[in-house]
Amino acid sequence: MAVQVETERLTLPTGATVFERGRSADSIYGIRRGIVELIGNEEEKLCYRPGELFCYQDIVWGAGAHRNTAIARTPVEILRLERLRFLNLLHNHPTLALLLIGQQHDRLREQRTSGTCCY
Repeated sequence: MAVQVETERLTLPTGATVFERGRSADSIYGIRRGIVELIGNEEEKLCYRPGELFCYQDIVWGAGAHRNTAIARTPVEILRLERLRFLNLLHNHPTLALLLIGQQHDRLREQRTSGTCCY
């Protein structure tokens, strides 16, 4: 992602809030280093690690607000990409959409295996 488009680099310490649930969602995030945990309404938790993108659901399918709170669980280096740049990236590189679908599939499988996914 960092090579393809201009991104903002954020370096945050352990325990820092990346964003809070209910705030305006105008960007996606990619992790270069560290672990970020997303905490949902029902206190469900999901961790993201280096190489993974998160929060794209909020800007693609959401109502423009974050559905989760994101907390740095270790010192992190995060890339922030604005919504329009992300949508342009998807348009110009449709295989990225396949990678995101694969990542979502892996997440659902992980939740199903751990019993944290509700039907």
